[in-house]
Amino acid sequence: MGVESIGSPALWGGFTAFVLAMLALDLGVFHRKAHEVRVREALIWTGAWVSLALVFNLGVYFWFGSERALEFLSGYVIEKALSVDNIFVFIVVFSAFAVPAKLQHRVLFWGILGALALRAVFIVLGAAVLERFHWAIYVFGAFLVFTGIKLLVQRGDEVHPERNPLFRLFRRFVPSVSEYRGGRFTVVEAGKRCATPLLLVLVAIEATDIVFAIDSIPAIFAVTTDPFIVYTSNIFAILGLRALYFALAGVMGKFQYLKIGLSVVLVFVGAKMLLAGLYKIPVLTSLVIIVAVLAGSIAASLLRRPTGPSLPVSLPDQRAEAKP
Repeated sequence: MGVESIGSPALWGGFTAFVLAMLALDLGVFHRKAHEVRVREALIWTGAWVSLALVFNLGVYFWFGSERALEFLSGYVIEKALSVDNIFVFIVVFSAFAVPAKLQHRVLFWGILGALALRAVFIVLGAAVLERFHWAIYVFGAFLVFTGIKLLVQRGDEVHPERNPLFRLFRRFVPSVSEYRGGRFTVVEAGKRCATPLLLVLVAIEATDIVFAIDSIPAIFAVTTDPFIVYTSNIFAILGLRALYFALAGVMGKFQYLKIGLSVVLVFVGAKMLLAGLYKIPVLTSLVIIVAVLAGSIAASLLRRPTGPSLPVSLPDQRAEAKP
């Protein structure tokens, strides 16, 4: 169907090297010692990641034109918005396993690293499918419309990551200990390698991310079919997810209408894919609609008087021990 990709081997290699370097700098320098991430630190990192994404977007504009720059920005905004669901899951998982605040960043670092690899696989497969089977765009579109409607109808449902089949399979076949052992994912007990609760938390986060990837990857393909644009916008959104969690987790309960906005965005991008054969909605128009819907849902949430307490980042009064 396709659009010629701007991603030369040199660009792919350079971008991958940049991402790995930033991750190494993040964990090896700035977060070498486990500590509780405060809101101020999280806001600084959130600003840094967003700024890097915008600088990259500016580079795309100068080297490849306004159309590709708008595609990147639209994809980035969509992914950033859809990542809000990941933050809800982080809160649930960390609360369920009583993860100490100082270990949460370590778990999210490796969780995001795994998510980067999973998203790359999904993007390559999705691009290959759309390139070979053009009709698949209508399947993706219908799936997004269905997902958006489902999210709207079931927006009050609780999240249960521990019910994910991959997580349950891991618990069944991997021997585990019940106590945290600092920042270690595995320990040796009685001559046998065992998983700590920290590894179980990581598996729960990774397993849940697979579900979110199935929703979010088709949404970006509604904006562009260039694999490099899809990949880079997705990766930049994921890279800032940890910082965004620590910055917003304490007030997520106040955004009561945000999930409605997300459901409308999913339905819109799904409809855009379904209408692709009849009318192609301009990228700029798509971006304006998506931003307006999200901004409106956030504004409505802030204007409404809160009806209950917001979810905490961590539960300091709980024992730092996972329940079997």
